[in-house]
Amino acid sequence: MMNRIFALCAMAMLLAGCSDGEQATTETAVDDTKVYHWRMVTTWPKNFPGMGTAVEVYADRVRKMTDGRMDIRVYGAGEIVPALEVFEAVSQGTVQMGHGASYYWKGKVPAAQFFTAVPFGFTAQEMNAWLFYGGGIELWRQLYAKYDLVPIVGGNTGVQMAGWFNREINSLEDIKGMKMRIPGMGGEVFERAGGIAVSLPGGEIFTSLQTGVIDATEWVGPYNDMSFGLHQVARYYYYPGWQEPGPALELIINKTEYDALPEDLQEILEVAGRAMNADVLSEYTARNNASLSELVDKHGIEIRRLPDDVIAEFKRIAKEVVTEVVDDDDPLTKQIYDSYSQFLENVSSYHEISERAYINTRGSGGQR
Repeated sequence: MMNRIFALCAMAMLLAGCSDGEQATTETAVDDTKVYHWRMVTTWPKNFPGMGTAVEVYADRVRKMTDGRMDIRVYGAGEIVPALEVFEAVSQGTVQMGHGASYYWKGKVPAAQFFTAVPFGFTAQEMNAWLFYGGGIELWRQLYAKYDLVPIVGGNTGVQMAGWFNREINSLEDIKGMKMRIPGMGGEVFERAGGIAVSLPGGEIFTSLQTGVIDATEWVGPYNDMSFGLHQVARYYYYPGWQEPGPALELIINKTEYDALPEDLQEILEVAGRAMNADVLSEYTARNNASLSELVDKHGIEIRRLPDDVIAEFKRIAKEVVTEVVDDDDPLTKQIYDSYSQFLENVSSYHEISERAYINTRGSGGQR
């Protein structure tokens, strides 16, 4: 009798264990099939060529890689929040994701500018190297953590143009009093050179230039500038893009939402971001070529180089501006500045005998 009782108890315990195991397996399966419906807001107009279409591709790629478990819907500037309020919307949890450029938030986070563009700073290739192999991304995440944000690299447009001007720039005197749409540290440099920097989202540039609210603007390069029709309201197109030599774009994710995701979805968001980063740079490199030819050959735009004395003065002022971003009371800002500066010094030395040396040797047009 006792043996039968022990056997029945053992059987009951075994069945209970199997039931708990089946229940746990079922619960895990339910978690693995949960669909996350997220919203992403951007600083660009909906489906804007390059930057605007890239986020749509990103969302579609994530949807496919997760077999539909991650559904991200993209909203252009103004559809949910204004273009320059993306940072706050994601930080406060109004939406889960955003796409833009970190120098737009300089009023709130001055050190964020290092992660988009520094005048006379990194090219796109150098920026990627610093972020991925020079400790940049770790510093970026430390900086944004206090705002409940996780940044992911989300594209790079490469060396930009200096901008569109309604009058010629022959000397520093021509900068005096000129109103130009130019954000970030570049805007600060322009102001100290005697100009007036104006902050505008992309969607307002054409009308502002057309109506005389501004006298000049920089946006991106031939591909995007032509799609905005800037050649219709300005005659002179200047280079080089001293203000944004390799501007990185950012995907920002609300950290609370990010931390709540399964690890595989977190990894997919990151990997898709890296793919997007490479895609955007490749697209701009290819599209700018054809667009520049069309601007010159079809629309008669005059391509001008900024005078040497203007470039020299911008460069002198830029050193002051970049140094002043460092806050002695904020160790993290100082750490970001030191890391950026040291990496720039090292990579510049190498590129003198590699990238620059090769391009100078190749000459314009390459081998025919």
